[in-house]
Amino acid sequence: MVTFKTKKNKNGPTLGYNRVSLIEKDGLFFKDMEGTGELLPYEDWRLDSKDRAKDLAKRLSVEEIAGLMMYSAHQVVPNDVPGWFGATYNGGKDFAESGAKPWDLTDQQKKFLTKDHVRYVLAMILKNGEIAAKWNNEMQALCESMPHCIPVNTSTDPRHGAGNSSAEFKTEAKDTSKWPLGLGLAATFSPELVKRFARIAADEYRALGITTELGPQIDLGTEPRWMRVSDTYGQSSKLATDYAKAYCEGLQTDPGNTEGTGWGAKSVAAMVKHWPGGGPCESGRDAHYGFGKFAVYPGKNNEEHLKPFIEGAFKLEGGTRKASSVMPYYTVSYGLDPSGKNVGNSYSRYIIKDLLRDKYGFDGVICTDWGITQDPDKELDSFGSRCYGTEDLSEAERHLCIIENGVDQFGGNNDIVPILEAYRIGCECHGEEYMRKRFEESAERLLLNSFRCGLFENPYLDPDNSVSVLGCDEYTKAGFEAQLKSVVMVKNNGVLPIKEKKKVYIPGRHIDAHKGFMRNMVEALDIPGANRDKVEKFYEVVSSPKDADFALCFIESPISDGYTKETGYRPITLKYRPYTATSARAESIGQGDFREKDNPNRSYLGKSNTPANESDLDLVIDTKKAMGEKPVVAVLRVNNPCIVSEFEEYADAILIDFGVETEAICTLVKGMAEPSGLLPVALPKDMDTVEKHCEDVPFDYEPYKDSAGNTYDFGFGLNFDGVIRDERWEKYASKDNEK
Repeated sequence: MVTFKTKKNKNGPTLGYNRVSLIEKDGLFFKDMEGTGELLPYEDWRLDSKDRAKDLAKRLSVEEIAGLMMYSAHQVVPNDVPGWFGATYNGGKDFAESGAKPWDLTDQQKKFLTKDHVRYVLAMILKNGEIAAKWNNEMQALCESMPHCIPVNTSTDPRHGAGNSSAEFKTEAKDTSKWPLGLGLAATFSPELVKRFARIAADEYRALGITTELGPQIDLGTEPRWMRVSDTYGQSSKLATDYAKAYCEGLQTDPGNTEGTGWGAKSVAAMVKHWPGGGPCESGRDAHYGFGKFAVYPGKNNEEHLKPFIEGAFKLEGGTRKASSVMPYYTVSYGLDPSGKNVGNSYSRYIIKDLLRDKYGFDGVICTDWGITQDPDKELDSFGSRCYGTEDLSEAERHLCIIENGVDQFGGNNDIVPILEAYRIGCECHGEEYMRKRFEESAERLLLNSFRCGLFENPYLDPDNSVSVLGCDEYTKAGFEAQLKSVVMVKNNGVLPIKEKKKVYIPGRHIDAHKGFMRNMVEALDIPGANRDKVEKFYEVVSSPKDADFALCFIESPISDGYTKETGYRPITLKYRPYTATSARAESIGQGDFREKDNPNRSYLGKSNTPANESDLDLVIDTKKAMGEKPVVAVLRVNNPCIVSEFEEYADAILIDFGVETEAICTLVKGMAEPSGLLPVALPKDMDTVEKHCEDVPFDYEPYKDSAGNTYDFGFGLNFDGVIRDERWEKYASKDNEK
C-alpha cells in the first residue's frame, strides 16, 4: 500500500507527495516535479492555473499530449471479474491467483498509465471508500514516478442514484448518499436543493478520488419515448437552465476558496452533456445505437435546446464562470448545418467550431461521447461504433476531423495509435507548426482542470477520511429528504395517508424475456418494490389479498425498443398493451444509413410492438379485482412519461416515483411526510398525441385527464389537501411562464 508525505504551507496548499523532492522558496514549499531543483512556472502554485497549464503543455511530447486526449475504458475496482476488459494482475494472472490486494493496479492500468500516457481514468465501480482511496493512491504514486508528475484525473458517470437507470453504465451508490435521478430532482422544482446536492456529491466524489463528473445531463426531455429522459431535468427549458446553473456551481465551487476563482481542492469539474441537446431523438430512438442516430427538429425549435448550456452552464454566477467541459451527443443533428452536411455532432465543424467555440465562446474541454471513432459495426442492435456520416474515413482521419473542429478528448479511446497517425496526417496537410500548436491548445485545456482542482499539489487521499465522508449521516439524511420531495402524487381518492400499521399485500412482478438491445437492460433493472424488508418497518406484509387491508402495486413505465433484426424499425410504445402505430409518419425525417443504403426510410407506420412489462398492467387490474372495495395504491416508477389511462381507474391512489428507495414511498404512504413533488414532464393522453408531436418541442402533446378531472400536465401534483399551487408552480408551470 502506498504511503505519502504531506507538507503544509502557511496560507497556501498542503502538498502531498510520495517520492519527489521539495523546493523551498520565500519561506514556501513547492514540489520539484520536473526534477531540476529550480522552481518552474507549472510547479509554482502561486501562479494562475492557466499560466501553469500553458507552461507544462509546452514541455510535453506529442505522445504525452496524445495520452491526455484519451480516456480509459470503464474501470472496476477491485477487478475480481475474470476477463473484464481483459484485466489481469502481476503478469497475466487473474485476481484470485495473483495474490493482489483489492486496490492493486491491473496490468492494463499500469500499461495505459505508463506506456500510453493516459491521465483521464473513468471509474465504473468502486467497491467502497477505503479501496477507492488506496487505488487512487496507487495510480497517483505511479504517475508521480513518471516525467512531469502529471496526476490522474479520475472521472465518473453520475453515481448517487437511489433507483438504477438502464440508459448507460451506471454505478452503484455504495458508500454514497442516495438521491433521485434527474427527473426526480426536477420534480422538486428547487434549484436550491440541486445546488446543495451538487456540493454534497462533490465532497463524496473527492473522497473517492474523483475530480470530473460526466454530467450533469442538461438535455431537454422533450421526446417522451427517449430512453434517457429519466436523467434529464424535464421538458421545461427554464427549469433545466436554472438547474444546470445550480448544479455546476455547486459541483465546481470550492466553499473554502477565498481568491475569487471558485476553484480548489474540493472542486469537481462538470462535463455538461450533450451538446447541442440530445433530447429530440427521432421517434425516441436513442443514438447509442445505429438505428437511432438522428436528432430531428420538425418544430424548428433547436435554439431552445441550447438554453440550458448558453444561459445556464456557460453563465455561472460564481467564480468558476462556466462548466469546465462539454460532451457532444452521438446524434446527427439533422438539418442544422446550413451547408447541408449531416454527420455526428463531434464530426460537425458547424456544431463544434462555428457554434460552440466561435459563436458561444466556449473555451473549455470538449470531449466526444464514447466510442465514436472506431470502424462501424455491421450489427444494428449491437453497441458498436457510432461514427455517423464518416464511415468512409479511416480511424485516423476521423480523429483528425474531430481535432480540427476543436474537440480535445476522445471518450472511450484507449488506443494512442490513431491519434498519432492523425497528427502525422495533419502535419502533411497543415504543417508541423500548426499541428503542434493545435495539440498544445488541447493539452492546456486538459491540464487546466487538474491544476484548478489542486491535483498537482496533492492528489493523495487519506482512506480513513474517505470512509468518514462517504454516506455520512448529514449527507444520507439530505438525500433521503430529497427523495421524499421528488415523489409526485397524481391521484388520491381519500385513501392516503394510511397511518395505522395495517396489513398490506404487495403482488410480485414479472418481466417477459425480450429480444433486441433491451434484453440486457431488462435483466439489469432494479425491480421497484422488491425490498419487502423496508415495507415491514411500516406495515405488516401479508401474502394474500383476502388478508390485506390495502395493496401496494409497484410497477414501472413500459419498457420497449425501436428495432430488432426480426422486425426492423418498430414503434417505441408508452402503452402496456400491444400497440400498432397507425398515426406514425410515413417518411422518417432523418435519412441515410450506410447499412441500408437502398432503404433509408426508417418509418414504422403500421408496425406493432408490445412492451416487456405488459404484465405490470395486469398486476394492477388483477390486484384491484382481488381486493374488491379495499384500497389499491399504485406506485409507478416513471423512466418515460407513459399512458396511465390503462390502469388509472383501478387505482385508488397513484404515486409517481422517479427513482427512490422503497422506504421513501412507505414514509409518504404512512403520512410521515407529505407529497410535494410536481410533474417535470406531462403524461400523455394516448399514443396518437405522442406520434403527432414534434420531438424538439415541449408541451405539444395532450396530457391525460383522469377520472377525478385532474390533468397530468407539467407542474401538476397533489398533497393530502388537494392540488398544489405554490410559488414553484407560479414560477415554472403556470401557462404565462411556460416559455
